[in-house]
Amino acid sequence: MKFLVLLLFVAALPLSASVYGQEARVTLHLKNASFEEVVKVLEKATSYTFLYRDHQVANIKELNLEYTDVDIKVVLDACLKGTGLTYRLMDNTIVIQHVAVTSSDTLSKVTVKGIVKDKKGELLPGVTIRVKGTTLGFVTNVKGKFDIDLPKRDSLVLIFSFVGYKQQEIAVKKDNKPLTIVLVEDLQEVEEVVVTGIFNKPKESFTGAVTAVTKEDIKRNFSRNLLQTLSNLDPSFRIVENNAYGSDPNVLPEIQLRGASTFANVQDLQLATRAELNLPLFILDGFEVSLERVQDLNNEDIENITILKDASATSIYGSRGANGVVVITSLVPKAGTLKASYRGSVKLEIPDLSTYDLLNAKEKLDLEYRLGAWDAEAYQDLYRELKEKVDNGLDYDWLSLPVRTGVGQNHSLNVMGGNEEWRFSANLAYDETIGVMKGSDRKNFNGSLNLSYQTKKLMVSENLAIGTNNNANSPYGTFSDYVAMNPYWTPYDDNGKLIENYDHPLTTSANSKKENPVYNKYIGNWNKTRYTNVRNSTSVRYNFTENFYLVGTLGLSRNFSQADNFVPPSHKQFAGKEVNQKGRFGRTETETNQWQGRLNLNYTNTFNEKHMLTLGGSGEIEEKKEERLSWAGTGFSNDNIDFPSMALGYGDNTYPTGSKNTTRRIALIFSGNYYYDMRYFFDVNFNANGSSSFGEDSRWATFWSVGAGWNISNEEFFIEYVPFIQWLKVKGSYGVSGNMGFSPEDAMAVYTLDTENDYMSRFGAYLKAFGNSTLKWQNTYQLNLGVELHTWNRRLQFEFSYYDKLTNNTVAEMLLPISHGFGTAKANSGSIRNKGWDAKVTVNLFHNPNRGFTWSVTGSFNHTKNLIEKISEGYKKFLKELNSSMYTADVYYRYREGYSMDAIYGLRTVGVDPATGQRMFLTKDEDVTFAQNAEDMVYLGDRLPKINGNLSTNLAYKGFILTVGFGVKWGGKQFNSTLANKTENAYLILNQDRRVLSDTWQKPGDIVPYKKLMLNSASTNTFPCDAFVQKDNVFQCTNINVSYNFSDQFCRKLGLKGLSLGANLSDVFYISTVKRERGTSYPFSRNPIFFLSLSF
Repeated sequence: MKFLVLLLFVAALPLSASVYGQEARVTLHLKNASFEEVVKVLEKATSYTFLYRDHQVANIKELNLEYTDVDIKVVLDACLKGTGLTYRLMDNTIVIQHVAVTSSDTLSKVTVKGIVKDKKGELLPGVTIRVKGTTLGFVTNVKGKFDIDLPKRDSLVLIFSFVGYKQQEIAVKKDNKPLTIVLVEDLQEVEEVVVTGIFNKPKESFTGAVTAVTKEDIKRNFSRNLLQTLSNLDPSFRIVENNAYGSDPNVLPEIQLRGASTFANVQDLQLATRAELNLPLFILDGFEVSLERVQDLNNEDIENITILKDASATSIYGSRGANGVVVITSLVPKAGTLKASYRGSVKLEIPDLSTYDLLNAKEKLDLEYRLGAWDAEAYQDLYRELKEKVDNGLDYDWLSLPVRTGVGQNHSLNVMGGNEEWRFSANLAYDETIGVMKGSDRKNFNGSLNLSYQTKKLMVSENLAIGTNNNANSPYGTFSDYVAMNPYWTPYDDNGKLIENYDHPLTTSANSKKENPVYNKYIGNWNKTRYTNVRNSTSVRYNFTENFYLVGTLGLSRNFSQADNFVPPSHKQFAGKEVNQKGRFGRTETETNQWQGRLNLNYTNTFNEKHMLTLGGSGEIEEKKEERLSWAGTGFSNDNIDFPSMALGYGDNTYPTGSKNTTRRIALIFSGNYYYDMRYFFDVNFNANGSSSFGEDSRWATFWSVGAGWNISNEEFFIEYVPFIQWLKVKGSYGVSGNMGFSPEDAMAVYTLDTENDYMSRFGAYLKAFGNSTLKWQNTYQLNLGVELHTWNRRLQFEFSYYDKLTNNTVAEMLLPISHGFGTAKANSGSIRNKGWDAKVTVNLFHNPNRGFTWSVTGSFNHTKNLIEKISEGYKKFLKELNSSMYTADVYYRYREGYSMDAIYGLRTVGVDPATGQRMFLTKDEDVTFAQNAEDMVYLGDRLPKINGNLSTNLAYKGFILTVGFGVKWGGKQFNSTLANKTENAYLILNQDRRVLSDTWQKPGDIVPYKKLMLNSASTNTFPCDAFVQKDNVFQCTNINVSYNFSDQFCRKLGLKGLSLGANLSDVFYISTVKRERGTSYPFSRNPIFFLSLSF
């Protein structure tokens, strides 16, 4: 044992070194024992604490002691005989020292005084202070001060520690001047403990795969919103690019964590609902929240985020954890003087239309004339009129009509303070995003109040959060409608009147005239949505002992959303209808009420300095009720009257419809972790889950995981022979978690009242859906193997994980025999496997905190291979028509055994016939043909990239911080719909991609990639084929973040505690091997943000 000073003076009166208050009698029988082993026995048998230096007693060994009920001095005399050592007894302390050292030299008293604060000068009450090497200690008072008496020693070291700050060791100097201790925030503290949302586990002995994100990580790497920032930090948290909706602030992203594991119903396969089935579970302060709520959170109110990936991390969530779990922890109140902070920013949304390369007015009109579109005599006057205008400079920019540079704002105010017992934090935030499509916006207001009370035994916390959202979709409609407009057309005539329709020689009837896309905005259409979310969580913790405690939590959540849309009565869709059918106001209301209770019992202890045991048991119960109502009113007298009470009644097929769902869940959870001698560790988790979402024959299921690991770098031989590696850890885990992402009515028979027919004024009921009482839980088995390596004085850090996920009973609809009376029912329909790896490398190129200069580079990469291993016969029959059909020139999602869920299927082509300009195809028998047959479709590639990665560099010099992030995708393929629909299958009534002039067949002998242009191409469309499937390798700059923190001295002159200025730029550039139009329904945008942050 090192030389320790464990005696803390609690009285001002000095004690003589020879004081011996009462006789202590002991019994011990030891053979070949060392002095340290004797001390452990004596400390356990008496109230004494021993103080000595290791080297003093290192040679006192092979002690044979046989004593029964003797004075402790007898034992000490025997142990120290002939060693040149003696002992002194002072109160409850026994000091071992050389005989030559005098009492006054060794045990004279020293008074240590001082104050503890943070780098901003704020006093820190409740800071733990202990003498190095001992568990005894004391804390600073409410003013952050300390004043203690200690025995005077040559090497007296104090250790200062406080939650959220880096630990510091301070040597007490001989001058005995008051100490001023400045603690520095520990930005990596979250990494010391794995926050799972139910149990917190020691990171060093944790076998699972996780990514820990601090609030500082979010600030330094912020890109557009919280979800995009997480994707930039961890590529396994993959946001699937939505090429249609670009940067639409009101469209939720599709997210996959280590791949997709759930089939979609055939009718939903091409819809956005397909993406929801593979969405990770989001947990906020221990309770489930929606993706939309996460996207709308106030980033300033987040303490940390943990992404749980493998079974060892997610199995405690049972039936909800198969898609991965994202655990979000709100800002934790900290003790100290009252602190207020404000952050304000201006947000720009700048449309990025750089991928659009369209024909100008002259090129488009000349192309039509060359192909003979204007040959008919009836259109000669119109052609001459248009040509004259074009020759005089008419080239209308339709792309700029519906877009703008949006200027939004964000404001956040936080107040925090308290003492050792009572603490609080309050946060108010307003966020406004003005989209690049005119009239589109998203506005959020968030408020939270967190109160906590804690004593040595009891801790109580209360967290209330309220969030409101109002958003509007652009009344200008879909951006692609403007892209399609010919640049020789204008939205208004010479008198400024809106042109409703446009004549073109290729239109076949009045109904096929091209409509002006501005019409809906001009006439007054609108579409708006809003919601209010109220969430309250209460937590009570009682410490039975330092190592054993009970935590009870209760969470309540209420969400009310309302979606409204209005079409004015003058809209042409109501032409010819009665007054009571003109105009339409539609509303959908959804109310969700949810409560969850949890009781946790936790125990952690270390035995004999080598055995660390962490145990946790939990019980959960949850109920969720959702009520949805949709209706529409018709019959409005005026375009400016859009309030629903002004409707004359319900229109055709607009009567109220709705649904009510109740789901209940119960879970019993156990978690255990054993850590031996800081080297070997083991994990076990178990979850027994019951849910109303499953058939009555499968109400309960169990989920589990086991894991083990080895901290090789803590082995003595490794420390001695491999000193250049400071950390080496290997780990592995295997387990099962589930997915219950479907409605409870899928597993049970559902009846509906027949309100259209009655008998004696009573309604009957009929069976709406066929229930599958044997529907089983969807289980995902996952193997995870990992390694962590730190070397070069921890300047080089490397992490790697390999995973293998198998979902062997995924749930989807399958066809039923006609005898059932229903066409489909939910069933366990197949098996899906995801294999892959995660890798992360961090290089700290320069790390000199004393000079305020650090520079690091980080690369994170993910590879996932998705494979459909089996499809049930019932689901195959359902898929058969889809897999054997070709509908349009666009590709569809299709499921086939042996291929990815993101596979692309189509025909094979040998090119364009130089003689005729027609495309030639290969049949399944390798014959060349001009015909297109669905039976000849083959696998053409996978949308899923082979490598999805992020690169970032962070440079900090004194107050200046710069972070630059890049995204990389390699090895995937995409269907280029721009080439397919605006070059190969050009619909010449509308504007086209410029490549129609250079890359399409013009005359016999031309060897070009795309076929001959046809005036009426609808009957000769080329269906999806390999001519349009291209390698999708992407390199993009996702974010540039720069900030400057002003010095404390400068801030004090302004009366502030902190001041910083900065800017964030998101989506700086995007380079892809696929040249196509990006953001077809809603454009992509660049997103500069300029912010000011201050505290006072």
